[in-house]
Amino acid sequence: MTATTSTRPLKPAVPFHLLDLEDGWDQVPGGAPGVQQKMLSGALDEDEKTGVRTRLIRFQAGTVAPMVFLHDYWEEVYLLQGTLITGCDENGEGGERFTGPCYACRPPGTPHGPFHSPDGCIFFEIQYYARD
Repeated sequence: MTATTSTRPLKPAVPFHLLDLEDGWDQVPGGAPGVQQKMLSGALDEDEKTGVRTRLIRFQAGTVAPMVFLHDYWEEVYLLQGTLITGCDENGEGGERFTGPCYACRPPGTPHGPFHSPDGCIFFEIQYYARD
């Protein structure tokens, strides 16, 4: 008899479905006003350092997220539409301008921000903990 190892999926299956990009957005907890999320799948447990979440992030036009972010999980970001300025000051001045499509990968401990989106933007984001 062969031993079988039971594996739990990282996230449940999600079939193709239409996404409403107008409604169903929530304020990102602890985020700057105008930064919203639409959860797609999964969960990230920052206390237990486990999990993976996939979500859309939307910056309303004119939004400035004035803080530098630093976290202990991996983050991959694909800018789908709009403009995102990274590395600006806390008033949204300066920085480097990106328009979709653009991609960034941030290993744990990578500082990023502040951000400004003069005309708004939407990006696809995956955040996860990975064991060595």
